[in-house]
Amino acid sequence: MTASYDLASATAVLLAGGLGTRLRSVVSDRPKVLASVGGRPFLSYLLDQIRTAGIRRTILCTGHLGDQIQRLYGETFEGIELVYSHESEPAGTGGALRLAYEHIHCSSILVMNGDSYCAADLLDLWDWHHVHPAHISVVTATVPDARSFGRIETDGSDRVVRFAEKTSDRSPGAINAGIYLMHTAMIGRIAKDRAVSLEQELFPRWVSAGGVFSYPTGASVIDIGTPDRFERADRFAHRLRPGGSRQTAIDEVASALVSVQGGPT
Repeated sequence: MTASYDLASATAVLLAGGLGTRLRSVVSDRPKVLASVGGRPFLSYLLDQIRTAGIRRTILCTGHLGDQIQRLYGETFEGIELVYSHESEPAGTGGALRLAYEHIHCSSILVMNGDSYCAADLLDLWDWHHVHPAHISVVTATVPDARSFGRIETDGSDRVVRFAEKTSDRSPGAINAGIYLMHTAMIGRIAKDRAVSLEQELFPRWVSAGGVFSYPTGASVIDIGTPDRFERADRFAHRLRPGGSRQTAIDEVASALVSVQGGPT
């Protein structure tokens, strides 16, 4: 296992194996990470963010229709080495990480959900993580109406004390932005050969142990996990001004969608 001295020496792990059940009414012929937003696969925006941060190696955890991802992207994306970890049966987010463990050769990994985008500063996240006693740093974003999301509760030092379930409370709250920086050793302790949920099983256990911290970002979050949010994201992306960079475009989509994240308007 090679020590990760900076973010460029770490490996990114992208969770791209979800069944996309909620999105199937509008995206039925491809994995949801290949859903077209603004005329390009959503996955490409995530890989852009990884590349911009200087990371040179990414593991794609694939599942449902995952062969489409490998055929489209191949072994590299704009200088990033792509490695594929395919689950033949649904393994859950935690199980997908455990399956990818054999491909990880560095001491720290950046984990990203494949159906959400947060324009967080990943380099700053790296620095922040290493000045806190964190085994896992979870990027959190504040939304004006958190009822459609589970809230993340912290103490005065940004240590996570609870992942709260969804409620009918319409007030602002900190939510999981779908980006995690963690020690690789945590992945090696996940149970093998069964489905494991990162959010429902592992995070509560790790929070109880006291090693999970919240990295608060002012950046917005795009979640394409439901037809309503996906269609709004695509619609906003097509309205963006011409000539802007890809990164600027997706950041503008995130900003435009900030009022949508709490639910229908």
